Amino acid sequence: MNCHQCGGTIALTDRFCEECGASLTTNPSPQSIDSSCQKCGASPSKIDSDRYCIECGFRQVAISNDLVELALATNFAGASDRGRRHHQNEDAIALKILAPDTYIFVLCDGVSSSQHPELASRAAVNACIEAIELALCRDLAQPDTAIEIGVNAALQAVATIPIDPTSEIDPSSTTIVTAIVRDQIATIGWLGDSRAYWLAPEKSLQLTQDDSWMRDAIESGMYTPAEAEASPYAHAIVRWLGADTADDGVPNLTTFTIPSNSYLLLCTDGLWNYAPDSAYLYHTLKQSPASDPLSIVRHLIGYANQQGGQDNITVAVLAID
Repeated sequence: MNCHQCGGTIALTDRFCEECGASLTTNPSPQSIDSSCQKCGASPSKIDSDRYCIECGFRQVAISNDLVELALATNFAGASDRGRRHHQNEDAIALKILAPDTYIFVLCDGVSSSQHPELASRAAVNACIEAIELALCRDLAQPDTAIEIGVNAALQAVATIPIDPTSEIDPSSTTIVTAIVRDQIATIGWLGDSRAYWLAPEKSLQLTQDDSWMRDAIESGMYTPAEAEASPYAHAIVRWLGADTADDGVPNLTTFTIPSNSYLLLCTDGLWNYAPDSAYLYHTLKQSPASDPLSIVRHLIGYANQQGGQDNITVAVLAID
């Protein structure tokens, strides 16, 4: 068998993937994860003083996704933080640089009302970025095609996460936003309400449009923006990645030429919920005590947490000189 998240080889009796730490059970017990072997489930008595299981040889490790930071270059960085209110981080992030000067972003926000949203987001970012890299490097695909291939791979990965079919909770699902930047041209794909922004001194823009009930309600003319925003359904998403995806999962796509002296920023709603518009987000970014992308990302996550940190917060920034 293969791990649904990383593709690594697993045994039928394994409860966690030795390669990536993904849960292989439908509803693992927190107590058993903490005390029994994380890989084979052997009793606590089988764990030696160095934390090795004497049954299968696996060393027990703390699996935490509360804070992940990625600094790939002086102009490219990202991070994902649990926030102040959620009990776990259901966001995930993957970044990669391909020569010559091709930057890849993938950010996912697991849908909290679904089964194992944290597994959905992690499976999606891993599958998407690997598929995009293969499409660009091996198949010489254009960026828009590579993103479609990557999002489809993410959909397949999420759809195969083991779930409880008898549960009333929805199957595992996640939003996704991904971008490929080459020669200062950004190709962006998304499903859901994770966003991409262009941020610059004179003008900033939101480059994506949320797949949300509020946007549909406003565009249909049935509600004013104020009425739609006041609705309890305002932030409900209408497209996502999962086994219950209502359509074929083909992403929305857009391209944008990024001018010099500006930033491309991708984020989940844990940040943008605290930013009324793109100009405010740029103003907040510029308050960072240092100008490198990792410092900016840390500052923006700190800002969201200071505002309440009601959701997981994931941000990635590419600075264009």
